[in-house]
Amino acid sequence: MPHTAKTAVRPRPLARHHHPSRVGLALAGGGPLGAIYEIGALCALDESLQGLDFTQCHSYVGVSAGGFIAAGLANGMRPRELCRAFIENEGGENDLFDPTLLIRPAYGEFVQRLATLPGLLASAGFHYAFGRRSLMSAFERVGRAIPTGLFSNRLIDHRLQRMFAQPGRTNDFRALERQLVLVATDLDSGQAAPFGLPGWDDVPISKAVQASAALPGLFPPVEIGGRSYVDGALKKTMHASVLLEQGLDLLICLNPLVPFDASRPQPSRGTGRQRIPRIADGGLPVVLSQTFRSMIHSRLELGMKGYERAYPATDIVLFEPDQRDAELFLANTFSYAQRRRLAEHAYQQTRQMLRARHAVLGPRLAPHGITLDLEMLSDTQRTLVGMSAPVRSRAGRALRELEQTLDELERRLAVA
Repeated sequence: MPHTAKTAVRPRPLARHHHPSRVGLALAGGGPLGAIYEIGALCALDESLQGLDFTQCHSYVGVSAGGFIAAGLANGMRPRELCRAFIENEGGENDLFDPTLLIRPAYGEFVQRLATLPGLLASAGFHYAFGRRSLMSAFERVGRAIPTGLFSNRLIDHRLQRMFAQPGRTNDFRALERQLVLVATDLDSGQAAPFGLPGWDDVPISKAVQASAALPGLFPPVEIGGRSYVDGALKKTMHASVLLEQGLDLLICLNPLVPFDASRPQPSRGTGRQRIPRIADGGLPVVLSQTFRSMIHSRLELGMKGYERAYPATDIVLFEPDQRDAELFLANTFSYAQRRRLAEHAYQQTRQMLRARHAVLGPRLAPHGITLDLEMLSDTQRTLVGMSAPVRSRAGRALRELEQTLDELERRLAVA
């Protein structure tokens, strides 16, 4: 049976480590869909890789959506806890992270930009009438009134502040037992901002997550210390070098976005989705998605090759979806119904990949004291969303009822 996730493992001679291996975790971005895939995949890896505790890694680096997950793991939140908080909206009220927080309109940005419009129009008219400028040149000034983002990302900071204020957690990089690096991009200089490293660790973790995930056009830039920061993926897809420079023995990488190979898609599993025989047949949204994925994945491949050359003493294992997986490629990442189903999909396909690749992965992980639990992987009855704790909080029950209502609405609209 074909698998949807694949691993990239550098084939070099095995070496026994005489000390506990220093294991790092690098999580790339990918918006809400990226977070969904990474949570599902991490849940499968967490229960299947014996000898590895994802809350006890030597260090973490996260970019964009991967920053939210890395921050949770570094704070001791296990992958299934993250699943309950982000995917199922279960657990304590302070742990709930409703993904609809990511699609609140940026009203403050709209009002601020709209307030500048009269002055900009007057300036454009003046320069056209008296400055001997073309009409197009004069109206370029009006572009300053266009909002820099459609959705507000302020609630990301506020919600994570509450989540990391719980006992045993912290919103301060300097108080963490493990090193955490969340990479954003300085919008004015174009340089990477590695929040969490010395000199960059006085920023609250929640604010760094907000900045790292501020995808231009979707979210406004995040102001920190008088500077504007946006998505860290503008510079690099994964920024794994900030961990590799520390001399890790093993680096585990997760990348959720890959280009779709429409020439050899996986067989449908009864989801009702029609495969796209050619990308162009999917229209502009699908073409743009394929273009974006191809660009960031090409950059990732170059980066991985560079890591292998520059850090030959470190074993590097990359997990990512199979390029034939239409289920993930065509997903609507803001759908309530799909969020749960796609997390289960990522979980099951990662388990399937581990079963298929155990002969390759096993020898690569064994020197680091990590083994594959084949008995666990052989249990075909295991599920992700079906094994969560019951909803106990009032907020959790309300969100579940809202989710069920929206699911039903989606089904009715699909039929109509």
